[in-house]
Amino acid sequence: MKNEVKSIIDLIYPIAQRSFQKIECHLIYEAFKKGETFIKKNRRNEKEYFVIDGICKSYLINPEGEEITISFFLQRDILSPNQVRTSRGTSNLNFKALTDLQLASINADTFEKLMIEDIEIRNFANTVLQNELVVKVQKEIGLASLTAKERLLAFRKQYKALENLVPHTDIASYLGITNISLSRIRKELMH
Repeated sequence: MKNEVKSIIDLIYPIAQRSFQKIECHLIYEAFKKGETFIKKNRRNEKEYFVIDGICKSYLINPEGEEITISFFLQRDILSPNQVRTSRGTSNLNFKALTDLQLASINADTFEKLMIEDIEIRNFANTVLQNELVVKVQKEIGLASLTAKERLLAFRKQYKALENLVPHTDIASYLGITNISLSRIRKELMH
């Protein structure tokens, strides 16, 4: 599994084996069952995560009690950085396994110390933060300027086969539309 973490890092910003070994010795491997919420809003969370296998989402609960999907994370992804998804060590979001899920994690404070002492690790972490910002801004622009159909097409381009792997209610909420609208648009696109 350690090779998977190295390959995830190298996809984003390649680092030398000596730099990776500083991370590797702190990694903890965790498994979660489909449907399990493994990070809960308003609870302490002091980790950084690498998705080894499976699919998960970040979400919030709206006033009607419905889950609103914020982001999806697939195999070989990194969850939103701790400093982005928490306030003073407390999670701002929920994270749920949409399939059986395998993660590698590292304590966020430990990772921050490694960033300070190793330029490659710092550059990797900064690239992760930049990528997170780009994805969030692109989603905001899409929600503000694209039709629901265009948002679904952009989603399909970004997440290839995800539409067949996760509940359509999660996709609809991610796109900012109702499940009924999603069904209608999917039917239109099939013709």
